[in-house]
Amino acid sequence: MKKLYFPLAGLFLFMSGCTMATLADTVGSMIPVRSPVPVSQLVSTGQKIFKSFEDFTPEEEHYLGRAVAATILAKYQPLRDNHSDRYLNLLGQSLARHSAKPDVLGGYHFIVLNSDEVNAFAAPGGLIMVTRGMVRTAANEDELAAVLAHEIAHVELSHGISSIKSARRDDALLTVGSLAASQALAKSNLSAQMTALGNLLGAAAKDIAQDLMTNGYSRSAELEADQAALAILTNAGYAPSALDSVLGHMEPRIQSGIGFGKTHPSPADRRQSLGLSNGPVPANPVRQARFTAALSALR
Repeated sequence: MKKLYFPLAGLFLFMSGCTMATLADTVGSMIPVRSPVPVSQLVSTGQKIFKSFEDFTPEEEHYLGRAVAATILAKYQPLRDNHSDRYLNLLGQSLARHSAKPDVLGGYHFIVLNSDEVNAFAAPGGLIMVTRGMVRTAANEDELAAVLAHEIAHVELSHGISSIKSARRDDALLTVGSLAASQALAKSNLSAQMTALGNLLGAAAKDIAQDLMTNGYSRSAELEADQAALAILTNAGYAPSALDSVLGHMEPRIQSGIGFGKTHPSPADRRQSLGLSNGPVPANPVRQARFTAALSALR
């Protein structure tokens, strides 16, 4: 049978409310999006939504993550500064190599968002976005590494995938069944069924983006990410106490019930759960010099 192809990445972005032109100016220009994709994989992705949130292939996570990013980038614009972008990606990718999930399709990518809000988002597939306001809470490279390690931990632990609402499962079962039948019988409504599944996958991406931007993960998920971040920092040679100290810097800058204060447990709660010493991060002149030079435009 002739293999049919469907531009899954474009579909995700369309359903996420972000045009392809916007993608090219944001995610696409910085991170290649793989295409085309066979219909059989579209069917497979829908089946994963129905069956298990833990069975996504790296390629499926890649596309889903780009759709999530498109939704976030419809609200937050990226900050265009090559020097800080390069530094953030070097630091983040170095940390990711020391995580329990060092390899994702296309690699980890990090974007600074042009917002004074204190916030950060980790999309499935390793696309991590950090606001300028969040970067400013870090006094040194170790503290910025702690912020990034926490977001890498969310990817490692597949917290984004688990945000897909259980209600999508029933819809996925029906739509996948119709699409599989249409493909097998070459029915004329194949395109309509593909669009229906595309709507479903786009909705799944919005579920994740809503958790990231509005609802937040559970307290247990955030504390689990904190613990995984400590392991990443230790393995990469950064001070684990930097997570405690950067949380201390965040505390006076966060308003309860708004933005980061709504979607995360309080910094005080997280610090208490970590149980770390609140002593200063050991000085490292080399790290401090490159941290200051690279992020001067963000200060």
